[in-house]
Amino acid sequence: MVDIDVPIWAARLGVLRRGRLWSQRELAERLSAAADESTRDRLPAPETLTSMIRLWEAGERRPDEWYAELLCRAFGVDEAELFVGDAAGTTLWHYLTGIPLVSGMFTAEEEESTGRAIEAPQRADDRTVGYFRAILDAYTRTDLRPADAISVLRPVFAGIEEFRRDASSPVRRAFLLLATENAELISRLHHEAGNPSRALAWSDEAVRDAREAADALLEAYTLAQRGGLSDTAGDPGGLVDLAVAARERAHLPARVDALSRHHEAQGHALAGNLDMCRRRLEESAQSLAEPGDETPYRFDCSTQAHDTLCAGCLVDLGHARDAIEILEQQPPKAPPTYATAYALARMAHAYADVHECERSVETARQALALARQTGALRALRELAKVHIPPQEARHTRIHP
Repeated sequence: MVDIDVPIWAARLGVLRRGRLWSQRELAERLSAAADESTRDRLPAPETLTSMIRLWEAGERRPDEWYAELLCRAFGVDEAELFVGDAAGTTLWHYLTGIPLVSGMFTAEEEESTGRAIEAPQRADDRTVGYFRAILDAYTRTDLRPADAISVLRPVFAGIEEFRRDASSPVRRAFLLLATENAELISRLHHEAGNPSRALAWSDEAVRDAREAADALLEAYTLAQRGGLSDTAGDPGGLVDLAVAARERAHLPARVDALSRHHEAQGHALAGNLDMCRRRLEESAQSLAEPGDETPYRFDCSTQAHDTLCAGCLVDLGHARDAIEILEQQPPKAPPTYATAYALARMAHAYADVHECERSVETARQALALARQTGALRALRELAKVHIPPQEARHTRIHP
């Protein structure tokens, strides 16, 4: 077994924390929440507790019995799972690769089998592919902060790339397909995190991988998703062409067809073509209404996502009142995700465009708070476009 510079229990503590996308400060907050009311005042200040966690993960100190109990409560594991070395091999390979350990998702045998494949990629089989597929699915969630999800998916991509190069031929193509989907997901996350250049670079990677795999449907999907980056590019006509090309590559399932028409509509809106934009939005709604779709890819095709995109197109076209009518029909208690933050930012923009300044300011404040909570930098960019006349904004400044 490869030696590491910290005890196994310390490595496992860090691996479990990173798999949950918690910072050391967030773990400190969860330890405080896990403490009983009668003992919570024994905890040090958050800064001190965060420093203690740093020392534990470095193996320089070991938590005492009380802190060990709090850690077990925070992670939802028993003390043996956290501190005893039965799963040393699993801890080791997660620690060395950075691939997240999702407690409870896999059996000990599945973890051991994947660890052996990591050590010798020629051992990879369909179970290894399934393991990485499950990891990818676990982090395809809009309630995660985009930057946090990117950080956990990069080592996953590195692991998939190694199998793509070195695994035996029966599973090599499966890893190539996984690499394509992973690259496309990271592209979307960079888009939400406000990094257009990285979003486009990862999108290029996804398109290249899909073409290498000679999978027409997957290539069409990656092209359609690239069209969704239209608000980061200066060539709406070219992005319309991408969406059209997606439909020409293959016969698309209804949801992917709707996706391509969604993003083509965005391109038409940015180009100022109202008729074509409306037509594509109507067609996308029809595709979404079709039953029995078996799209193999995971992306948000909800009614809320469709409505937000329609409203965004109308804002870009200068039809803010129509956009407001759509957005005000959305559920009042939408989930706290980066997608919701962006929808609120679009609504604030629409209110400002029709000079409903008080409503714009209030909505912008909600969007700002949620964008900061969820790491939605794209929503912050949208808020920066909101213009409220100085006399109205004198006492109600918004600072993205």
